Amino acid sequence: MSANDDLAGKVALITGAARRIGAAIATALHAAGADVVIHYRNSAAPAGTLAQVLNAARPDSATTLRADLADGGDLLRLIEDGAGWRGRLDILVNNASSFFPTPVGTITEANWDDLIGTNLKAPLFLSQAALPWLREAHGVIVNIVDIHARRPLRQYTVYGSAKAGLAMLTRALAKDLAPEVRVNGVSPGAILWPEQGLDEATREAILRQVPLGRAGDPGDVAACVLYLVRDATYVTGEIIAVDGGRSIGW
Repeated sequence: MSANDDLAGKVALITGAARRIGAAIATALHAAGADVVIHYRNSAAPAGTLAQVLNAARPDSATTLRADLADGGDLLRLIEDGAGWRGRLDILVNNASSFFPTPVGTITEANWDDLIGTNLKAPLFLSQAALPWLREAHGVIVNIVDIHARRPLRQYTVYGSAKAGLAMLTRALAKDLAPEVRVNGVSPGAILWPEQGLDEATREAILRQVPLGRAGDPGDVAACVLYLVRDATYVTGEIIAVDGGRSIGW
């Protein structure tokens, strides 16, 4: 088996996979031979474009599924349809995430429901729904956490709390689902700047906190996910920072 097909026959479902880091993860797992389910909520066009690119490289190897991760029924349908596509599910990557500031004094229940829902509740209930398939396949869950799960980001109180919960969920699931299912996490640092943008001074201040002195690339996160899925067969309950050393440098 070559390095390009060592995940051949396996099916990976990646949430929030239409763009940015999620798309890089889907592309990396696909390049390693996996068939991929590209989940999206509002990004139908980018999801379709990515599926076309992957299917051009290997016919009928990628599909798209829409789901609102705030909807419990949609969560169950996403797993059912994703696993039903090939009759199996080997890899679940919980990548989809809401990210916006919640300064104390302005936080609403809607903010809480959104940030906790996408970053903590959805990964739990997706993992639970996928469990029969993952146990049968001796599969893998990878949760995309955040370095700010450990070190708070000013004015992102709810987001940081949600990601801290996801870090604990990762460890708890690893203990509860072993030995059939491995569960690990990846904590990105400065990989892609927020879509709402950051001014140059803020970017420079962040990069001064990074020992490697530069921002990362979505491919760096995707490579770590691939390692955890394919190579780290004796690793579970771990959360790897992909942050250029930032988590030790500020």
